Amino acid sequence: MGSSNTFLFFCIILLCVNSGAARELHYDWTVSFSEAMPLGVDKKVIVINDQFPGPLLNATTNDVVNINIHNNLTESFLMTWNGVQMRRNSWQDGVQETNCPILPGENWTYSFQLKDQIGSYFYFPSLLFQKAAGGYGPIRVNNRAVVPIPFAQPDYEYDVLIGDWYNADYQLLRLALDGGSVLPLPDGILINGLGPNQATFDFQPGATYRLRISNVGLKTALNFRIQDHQMLLVETEGSYTVKHYYESLDIHVGQSYSVLVTAKNQTEGSSFYMVAASRFIPVELIGVGIVRYSGFQGKPREPLPPFLASYDYKYSIDQALSIRSDLSVGASRPNPQGSYHYGSINVTRMLVLKNDVAFINGQNRYTVNGVSFLHPDTPLKLADYYNLSNVFVPGIIPDAPSNSLPHLGVSVIDTKYHDYAHVVFQNPLFSPQTWHSDGFNFFVVGMGLGIWDEGKMDTYNMVDAIYRSTVQVYPLSWTAILIELDNMGMWNLRSQDAEKWYMGQEVYIRVKGVEQDPSKISPRDESPIPQNVIKCGRAL
Repeated sequence: MGSSNTFLFFCIILLCVNSGAARELHYDWTVSFSEAMPLGVDKKVIVINDQFPGPLLNATTNDVVNINIHNNLTESFLMTWNGVQMRRNSWQDGVQETNCPILPGENWTYSFQLKDQIGSYFYFPSLLFQKAAGGYGPIRVNNRAVVPIPFAQPDYEYDVLIGDWYNADYQLLRLALDGGSVLPLPDGILINGLGPNQATFDFQPGATYRLRISNVGLKTALNFRIQDHQMLLVETEGSYTVKHYYESLDIHVGQSYSVLVTAKNQTEGSSFYMVAASRFIPVELIGVGIVRYSGFQGKPREPLPPFLASYDYKYSIDQALSIRSDLSVGASRPNPQGSYHYGSINVTRMLVLKNDVAFINGQNRYTVNGVSFLHPDTPLKLADYYNLSNVFVPGIIPDAPSNSLPHLGVSVIDTKYHDYAHVVFQNPLFSPQTWHSDGFNFFVVGMGLGIWDEGKMDTYNMVDAIYRSTVQVYPLSWTAILIELDNMGMWNLRSQDAEKWYMGQEVYIRVKGVEQDPSKISPRDESPIPQNVIKCGRAL
């Protein structure tokens, strides 16, 4: 090879290395209380850097994010990153059994890499029912320049956080749950932390907008639409979808979607309603925002668009089944999403998880396979690392529903690194359920009415199922997923219904390799314990 060619070769190598180099991003966030009146009633809300919702976390695939959180609340605090997979690093997951809390007046720095991810997500407080007071905000993970997005670059982007809202103080709601009560119906629906007609979105005629929409509420599924505008669905929780236009989208608690909206060319300076309407509850609650053209300040002349019937489950199920992965495009990497043939992999672990409700020790509790999660005195991740006895025993929760009496327990499911799991969520109740997995996305291969049995596998989509981290299970129904457990650590699998989660509807999945001693696991498989780790309980 000649000298000029050698120089060119090394220049190309250097360019490739630099183009994939990880950036270090640093943020300083202060969490505190403030007063707000989203629905006309004064309420204590949780703000971040005096913002509600909190600031946008805007990063790119493979960036390393460092967020120093100062807790100025009067009680302990943790932040979790809904949908961010925390590859090899459950130490940063920010839930009660992976992290000791940040005490009042203290601070702690989360440090994690957005490894091999793109997409739309959000963060929120994970302790003490604090999500009912806000503290949430949007996350964007953008494509690297070497991996193009599979649609024309939009002219503008908006983050749209929709969710139910309670006027009652979150601490009073928590006390009610602790006393055995159930949550009442919410008082309203917020859009970006604002009440009816307060959230505004400025459109320029003919421009294209990417809206990253997340349901950040406590328990209510919402139907989202923009008056007289169609939405082209392009992404959900890091997976690019087959492009399809929708008049409206059902977005369940904890789910995130990206849509493209093309602004009208001729509007005469008018405005249009953006609507988030409650689903599957006995009252009709509506959150309303305003899409304004050319700064038009007035309200739309037309009435609100028509709403779907509150309990139209068929519409919702048909829509859910219509959302498919686009196999021909890349996501965080150039190779197509369809290059991973999930349907041809042999299942090595089978779990059937039934959610239910029970009355245990004088309390209304929610269960998974008859077990309602009881938090031990030391986070599971620390107990596992330090090999502390009598904190948890894997196997307390069975792999399938049993006839045993409902009881409290520390539910940990042991799995092997690279197990390929078939998980069925069974919902025998008359209300919908939503499940979320920290640490992983999964393929939603099927859903249907009734009780699941092996014959239902004949109906599975084994080709282009959507790949996401949060999925709904309709009343008296089942949903099946396939998930590769390729992320070592201690991972939370939970109900996204905040009430059910708080009252016990969660499990932890421990993913381990051949080496059982956590202190001897290779950093190539799992990140070592952080130098700044907070210790508590029996790990002090």
